[in-house]
Amino acid sequence: MILERLIGGLTGSLVGVTLLVGCGDGSSSSPAVDGGGAAAEAAPRIAYVTNGVADFWKIAEAGATAAGDEFDVEVEVLMPTGGVTDQKRMLEDLVTRGVDGIAVSPIDAANQIDVIDAAAARTNVITHDSDAPGSQRLAYVGMDNYDAGRMAGRLLRDALPEGGEVFVFVGRLEQDNARLRRQGLIDEVLGRAPDSSRYDEPGSPVEGNGYTILGTLTDQFDRAKAKANVEDVLSRHPDVDCMVGLFAYNPPLILEALEGAGRLGEVVVVGFDEDDETLQGIKDGNVVGTVVQNPYEYGRMSVEILAKLARDADPGLAEGGMVAIPARTIRAEDVEAFWNDLRVKTGKTPAAAE
Repeated sequence: MILERLIGGLTGSLVGVTLLVGCGDGSSSSPAVDGGGAAAEAAPRIAYVTNGVADFWKIAEAGATAAGDEFDVEVEVLMPTGGVTDQKRMLEDLVTRGVDGIAVSPIDAANQIDVIDAAAARTNVITHDSDAPGSQRLAYVGMDNYDAGRMAGRLLRDALPEGGEVFVFVGRLEQDNARLRRQGLIDEVLGRAPDSSRYDEPGSPVEGNGYTILGTLTDQFDRAKAKANVEDVLSRHPDVDCMVGLFAYNPPLILEALEGAGRLGEVVVVGFDEDDETLQGIKDGNVVGTVVQNPYEYGRMSVEILAKLARDADPGLAEGGMVAIPARTIRAEDVEAFWNDLRVKTGKTPAAAE
């Protein structure tokens, strides 16, 4: 009897040791086991990297997060504050950590091909919002920025049919999307045939069709600088007829500077994107309209594509990888319905009960 007990105790101890080894302390590379005894697949890890910090990207984050829930993936949203250097560091760190996919909006596409290609050699990489032509990215999720610029040009021409003097404000022209928007705007206003490869240098005025594009001022995502640019134009060019803001934060800062100068309503403002202040400006009659993207869908679609690629499923990409999400023009008659839909998608207003 004593011998049997000793043997039973020893057997139980060995079983306990075996269980401990099998379960590990959380650092084991062995697959987890679900209740049915099958190995549970770890959720793919997807990173969504923006080109800065803005309310626009908060909307995109909402879409990316929603897609994470829908497609059962872990989503990490990263917003660089230190420009190209910070974004490069983020991409390199993500590759080191072995994420299963990266969606990035390149800050300076022409000079980031090497870092994008290095990441693409290790994981699935797509671009969104702003493309990186010539890189090894698998897809681009976004709109045609040149066409969107022409849409903004039509808003300007409708508001100033007799022509006028125009200033353009944007974060940086190194970004593919900024360059294309600006050129599309200029070409439309001046009545030129479409040519997205054209580039008017920003250092000197461009004239035609009764309009003069006096200049393009950049701010490198510095809000104080962006506002100061507008104030400087109002001081040096008091007869300016129109101001165009090409990045989401530019129109609100244009409005703020105009209000401070007592010029609100006197200068035509054409916007880009769906910042709350821009939409309110349209309602108040201080902004003629804005060309909006669909950042929510940028985030949602980017995560969907990367989730499918991570699981070796076909994401249904067309040749060239372009996933077109068309831009829209929002005028006074459109703003309320558009704004309400945006509030629901971002959780600022609950959806109506069905």
